[in-house]
Amino acid sequence: MENLHHKPIKNFYLDGIIQDDSAIGRLKKEYIRLIKLEMKLSGYTPRLDIDPDFTISYNHKKKYYEFEITMYGTYIGKNKSQWTTGIDGTQIVPTHKSKSKESLQDQA
Repeated sequence: MENLHHKPIKNFYLDGIIQDDSAIGRLKKEYIRLIKLEMKLSGYTPRLDIDPDFTISYNHKKKYYEFEITMYGTYIGKNKSQWTTGIDGTQIVPTHKSKSKESLQDQA
């Protein structure tokens, strides 16, 4: 098994503007999804044991919210990153595939 104890951790960063405060929660989830996709395409997988940093502040002059989000990932290779949810401590957490319709019908 691969030793993940001392692998470097890379920051994945995104910042921008949110106009409507009612969209903050939905957009935060979407930005996290996009950063995870960027990670996987680069061969990285998210560090599940390190929470994403999400900060937001209101710009009173321009009347919008400015946000920054940073997520953390570890390089495990492009192939392996496609079938992992992330790394928790020193363990790779595999992606759980949903059951197909056929296997659900077989159980019935």
